[in-house]
Amino acid sequence: MKQIDNYINGSYIPPVSGNYLENFEPATGKPYSQVADSGPNDVEQAYQAASVAFPSWSKTSLEERFLIMNRIAEGIERRMELLAVAESIDNGKPVSLARRMDIPRAAANFRFFATAAMQFASESHEMPGTAINYTLRQPIGVVGCISPWNLPLYLFTWKIAPAIATGNTVIAKPSEMTPMTAYLLGEICTEAGLPAGVLNIVQGLGPSAGQAIVSHPGIKAISFTGGTSTGAHIAATAAPVFKKLSLELGGKNAFIVFEDSDFDRVVSEAVRASFSNQGQICLCGSRIIVQESIFEKFTAAFVEKVQQLRIGDPQDENTQIGALVSEAHFHKVSSYIALAQSEGGKILTGGNSVKLSGRCTDGWFLEPTVITGLSQNCRTNQEEIFGPVVTIQSFKDEAEALVLTNDTRYGLATSLWTRDLSRTHRMSAAIQSGIIWVNCWLLRDLRTPFGGVKDSGVGREGGWEAMRFFTEAKNVCIAY
Repeated sequence: MKQIDNYINGSYIPPVSGNYLENFEPATGKPYSQVADSGPNDVEQAYQAASVAFPSWSKTSLEERFLIMNRIAEGIERRMELLAVAESIDNGKPVSLARRMDIPRAAANFRFFATAAMQFASESHEMPGTAINYTLRQPIGVVGCISPWNLPLYLFTWKIAPAIATGNTVIAKPSEMTPMTAYLLGEICTEAGLPAGVLNIVQGLGPSAGQAIVSHPGIKAISFTGGTSTGAHIAATAAPVFKKLSLELGGKNAFIVFEDSDFDRVVSEAVRASFSNQGQICLCGSRIIVQESIFEKFTAAFVEKVQQLRIGDPQDENTQIGALVSEAHFHKVSSYIALAQSEGGKILTGGNSVKLSGRCTDGWFLEPTVITGLSQNCRTNQEEIFGPVVTIQSFKDEAEALVLTNDTRYGLATSLWTRDLSRTHRMSAAIQSGIIWVNCWLLRDLRTPFGGVKDSGVGREGGWEAMRFFTEAKNVCIAY
């Protein structure tokens, strides 16, 4: 059985306690590796290594950082197949999805931020005849990056890359449920020539390893992606000691369809937005809101396409729907399907667990599920399910669509489908969401800010926003 150790100061080392956690393959329901069960002592080891590495790395030239980070990107690309298979085993997602989206994006993260750091400009402001002000942006020091299980390498590198590009050193914790690609990243970084201690990867549970990172007095900033309740706990821990925080949290995203949209395209994209990665993406459209004039037509076409999705072994190239990430998560999602029925919902398709033959007999598979007939204020329409479950509602006009869209505690992403440009501008201004896609879904430009409003988080990742987060601004005012 594979043993997954911590990557500290450029080497793989076992946890101080000597304890390990079982890591399960979702498709089989069986353990396939042991993950370091780290705690405060391991975080302290990582902190000492990061502290020693910081003075030198923060003074390393932008050109040298650029070259190292590009070599990391190339190393990820060379190991594309290994990483895609590892992520599929760890996460339960189809290997084709990992190969098409997750691993290429991880390489792109390093390449983008390596380039961005070379172009990160400082602001200057003249006070005519009096003085000139300019802004220095300097690395913070040792920072903490905590990433989730749904897009393991993709989101892990999205945090790490801007942090090291701007001269910080990093203590990073992947999810204990999906540790393998983070483990492999350490080897890639060593081969690329990243100095020891610049990146330290501590495996383990949130309440032990994660909490130790958040509460460590020497770690000056925390970038976290995960659940809203965990984000609230992190904020409560970090605020009294004035750590910088970036929290990308939950979502209950609307997918709004007006009658003038491109019908065939919107149906296909609605299926993709609802069920990619088994619905385990914070940006998935879990609430489909359709104008009543096309509601019946849309619903019939949507359900037909959903029923054609292929559920199977994630290692099969033809699989479109893989396994849910864990047995606990499987039961959680299943409980929401039962809840929806008790709330008066009608299941149009799905709703059942799936038993496969062969090696996946004991895997955690669930049919893509479409539910209608629910009120807006029911729990199924208000709470984040994070699985292959979507609801469909109808609306009469633009005003009602806005009410349905905004009537949740979350505000991460919205997908709006219409050919009316004026409506696009009106709706985009009124929707309470950090990201609004018009006639598309999950189309990401790394230069743009990313994040939510309301209970979907604070701060922004991506582009210049991430570069600013991982630096401290210092104003210099020079009098004439």
